[in-house]
Amino acid sequence: MQTVPNPLLQQYIKLTEFLGLALGPDYEVALHDLANKDHSIIAIANSHISGRKLGAPLTNMALSILRDKSYERMDYHLHYYSINVNGKDLRSSTFFIKDSGELIGLLCINFDDSRYRDVCDRILSLCHPDLFVTDVLAQPLPENEDGVSARSSPEKFRNSADAVALDAINRELERMGVTPEQLTPEKRLQVIAALESGGLFLLKGAVKSAAASLHCSPASVYRYITQIKNSDNGQI
Repeated sequence: MQTVPNPLLQQYIKLTEFLGLALGPDYEVALHDLANKDHSIIAIANSHISGRKLGAPLTNMALSILRDKSYERMDYHLHYYSINVNGKDLRSSTFFIKDSGELIGLLCINFDDSRYRDVCDRILSLCHPDLFVTDVLAQPLPENEDGVSARSSPEKFRNSADAVALDAINRELERMGVTPEQLTPEKRLQVIAALESGGLFLLKGAVKSAAASLHCSPASVYRYITQIKNSDNGQI
């Protein structure tokens, strides 16, 4: 059930509508209320870009931000890579909405530049041979400070918390090169540790989704999470 937004967030609902109209149809603007992470979107403009609706959950990127608490040292996160349900590349930015220092919401802008890329490609094709465009101009994204491509873990947009969970689980299984049937207790612990680190279990239904996907019981997932937290706290 959707809760009544914080009065401060209510002021951003009209701003979301305004920005969507002012920036135009290539910019999606989404407002998240962190009081309900599984159904966090309380306002959205130009939703055709991600295909999300009111009540959609937080993204994998938002959950990661909540887990690493990067919002405590910055006020916004600019120009990171995301991908919509149709596989289109987006450029995203998120503003952290705080109330007396407490993070209560996110105002996110997702830019779809595909129309402009098409125009750019047409112009380049007029003055460069095709091989020059594909082999020289189409360079990969630069690596970040950790040596990892900016495309390695894009933000993805989903309409349900279960879909967000399945994305994260499948991504981790693929990274490890294993199937659920091949998981040993040790590998299952590694998967759950990665999901916990990424903030997945901030979603209420994530434990149940993880249990179903990793072929274990919800009680086992909770035990793994407790073991991970005790290990992080230096407990035996």
